[in-house]
Amino acid sequence: MWLGAHLGISGGLAEAVREGRKIGCESLQIFSKSPQMWSGPPIAPDAAEAFRIAVRAEGLRATAVHHGYLANLGSPKAFGRKRSRFAFVDEVRRADLLGVDALIFHPGAHLGSGVEAGLRTIAESLTAVLEEVPESRVRLLLENAAGQGTTLGSKFEELASVLAQVGRPDRLGVTLDTCHLFAAGFDFREDRGYGELMDQVERVLGRGTVRAFHLNDAKAKLGSHLDRHENIGKGEIGLEGFRHLVSDRRWAETPGYLETPLDDRGYALYAADLSTLRALVEPPTAAPKTRTTTRRSAARGSTVK
Repeated sequence: MWLGAHLGISGGLAEAVREGRKIGCESLQIFSKSPQMWSGPPIAPDAAEAFRIAVRAEGLRATAVHHGYLANLGSPKAFGRKRSRFAFVDEVRRADLLGVDALIFHPGAHLGSGVEAGLRTIAESLTAVLEEVPESRVRLLLENAAGQGTTLGSKFEELASVLAQVGRPDRLGVTLDTCHLFAAGFDFREDRGYGELMDQVERVLGRGTVRAFHLNDAKAKLGSHLDRHENIGKGEIGLEGFRHLVSDRRWAETPGYLETPLDDRGYALYAADLSTLRALVEPPTAAPKTRTTTRRSAARGSTVK
């Protein structure tokens, strides 16, 4: 796995790349603007170019922008839905300017309209976005949810439904957040549970659909539906759950981004979490731990532009 983290850009876009490499990042995720804003100041072309140059110079294997928190592509309210789509198109264009591989986003919430209606609205929103930016090269990655409230995407079947309705596997994919998986009831701390999880990934989503991971331990109990991140090995998932994942050769060329808590020492806790994860990687042995015998194509093509 290409291990990395989510870094801030207050010191500059290119500086975020250099800071990431200093703490051992092979991959990097950023916000392109404040996640609590519908829109942000335009990205200066020279700043975007400096970011792209830094990514190449530092040898990062993968890059991503994480969408802000306000947009809800599944909103049943016309104004909120329109505003969310507009913000999403803007974020896609910002990500394209930066030359990142992926734009990672929370699918949305149905707000009482029901699961099926909400999934249909998300698919319609994504279809509209793709029609608005046909020239975009950024892959849009739906992030699985913890399942709190009316949020959608905590079940693989919900993610698969949106992907099928949009019908653009060349433009879409999935990011799996380990804290969200655990909060949604997936227990992958033991060999058997991890194997069952991977079986479901392959059967429902298809391995090639998963293009990134968010690597976060969980403060809350299994099945709590609470999105509360913890540092690696300090939460309810523990080290063994992460050992399975980072040692799985199926994900050897997939980015894994930390979103774990930080303190007043800057990125020191990120550096510690990256070291912990790398220490968990086991040497290749036989086949990956899974009970399934059917394999889907895992064509990837993730590159740094």
